[in-house]
Amino acid sequence: MDFWRLIAGRRSIRRYTRDPVEPEKVAKILEAALRAPSSRNLKPWEFIAVTEPELLAALAQARSHNAFLKDAPLAIVVCADPVKCDVWVEDAAIAATFIGLAATALGLGHCWLQIRKRDHSPEQTAEEYVRTVLQIPPHLKVEAIVAIGYPAEEKAGHPRGGLSFDKLHHNVYGERFRG
Repeated sequence: MDFWRLIAGRRSIRRYTRDPVEPEKVAKILEAALRAPSSRNLKPWEFIAVTEPELLAALAQARSHNAFLKDAPLAIVVCADPVKCDVWVEDAAIAATFIGLAATALGLGHCWLQIRKRDHSPEQTAEEYVRTVLQIPPHLKVEAIVAIGYPAEEKAGHPRGGLSFDKLHHNVYGERFRG
């Protein structure tokens, strides 16, 4: 798929068919995650591919806005080791972006679910909840979950006219980019 068509058509998908994601596609998505750039090439991230319906249903309860995750056939949990890299958050976010773009390129829908700095309940963070559900060791931080599956909804890409070109600057802040 052409890169420009890929990013122009990419949307967050929250409804999926019941079709499982083929193992070879899961492998390609995970390889894309491993190919993501990281600061000083430290690669502090680790990934958990979740396909068990019971685990997906449990992960869907991590936050109040994640209910649709129970219907996704695949979730990839993005973790990182903060001891390995001081900018692990950025590295994990880039890897999650690669996961989403790879899913889109393979004809799948995806949606990023923020976990870090979110609450599961007044007593527990979403990260602590996910850590417990998936038995994630305490040295790893949970950045996000990416829900993936075959789309059961169609969404057009964001129109070019709706992009915030006023946020583009040239050389110095306030000098509008005119490209």
